Amino acid sequence: MFMGEYHHSIDAKGRIIVPSKFRDDLGTTFILTRGLDKCLFGYPIEEWKILEEKLKALPLTKKDARAFIRFFFAGAIECEVDKQGRINISAPLVQYAGLDKECVVIGVSNRIEVWSKDGWDDVFSDSEESFAEIAENLIGFDI
Repeated sequence: MFMGEYHHSIDAKGRIIVPSKFRDDLGTTFILTRGLDKCLFGYPIEEWKILEEKLKALPLTKKDARAFIRFFFAGAIECEVDKQGRINISAPLVQYAGLDKECVVIGVSNRIEVWSKDGWDDVFSDSEESFAEIAENLIGFDI
């Protein structure tokens, strides 16, 4: 399980350190793709395979399903963690997430997310202000 918040910088070549606490569970190779809310989602290979099967089951006759599958798979890259614990993020993913210098890598249960610091600060601030309301809306999920 991934959890926690880590602040790292991204260099001019698109390299960022993967927090050491995440490396064992991610493995030496994992999948990084466009996420929701202008961040990147990172999945261990086994989790990616589970998600891939779920996405394959979506009806291709539905326009939203086709759009989501394209969005998710077109941006996906296989990342290898180097000896310094870094990955190289492709230019399109860097641009999509607005990654520039300061970044935040967070653990979210079965995946990691990579955010620009400004993007994470905005999302965190918005969620923090409405956390009680968000929790109330999730009552039916037995949390």
